[in-house]
Amino acid sequence: MEFAPEGPKAIPLWIDGRAYLTVVDSFFDVIAPASGEALRRVPLCGAAEAGAATAAARAAAPGWQAAGANERAALLAALADGLDRYTGHFARLLGEECGIAEADAQAEVAAAVAALRGGAAATAGTVAVVVDASRPLARFATLAAPLLRAGATLVVKPSPRAPAAVAALCELTARTGWPAGVVNVLHGDSEAIKGLCAAGVDRLAFAGGDELGVQVGALAAAAGVPFAVAA
Repeated sequence: MEFAPEGPKAIPLWIDGRAYLTVVDSFFDVIAPASGEALRRVPLCGAAEAGAATAAARAAAPGWQAAGANERAALLAALADGLDRYTGHFARLLGEECGIAEADAQAEVAAAVAALRGGAAATAGTVAVVVDASRPLARFATLAAPLLRAGATLVVKPSPRAPAAVAALCELTARTGWPAGVVNVLHGDSEAIKGLCAAGVDRLAFAGGDELGVQVGALAAAAGVPFAVAA
């Protein structure tokens, strides 16, 4: 990838426990609502990157399921503790990208911490998780924690408008002892979602606004992939 020296930095994908760089045709600039400044950029990925992320999640599934409920719960608690320690950093990312006040950003981090620490288990499988730009960190944690607690492995596609906090939380798993491949990050728009469906995820889950949820659901239906919207 080539970047202009004065341009914003790109957020890499996170696949199989490491930053994953790729060559794509185009990028999406993440714009600060308050200033109009281009903060960073994300690659608009497609089938190849979606396939790599899905393969990593599938490869990690047997070990994650074999780890058992107690170990998975302990790792979720460790991730919650790590997120709590870095509240200021995550709140800054949310404030920059979502244009919210510091108090609101810190409240969203607290909600994400609580979601990681509690909640019942859902169902296992390899799940693609799509999150929009409204309360992205809290919505991702609320949707992902029950899946991970049950032994699911994930590929998350955050909104290209507000990707940084979700991507940083997934990277934080590497610092808190998580096995590689359990949580993966894919950037992009509809082509990335189509790629996940084609790669053979077991189902697709969405957290966000109704209008975008309808669009994501239509992509899943076209590919014959089970689809669910978070409450």
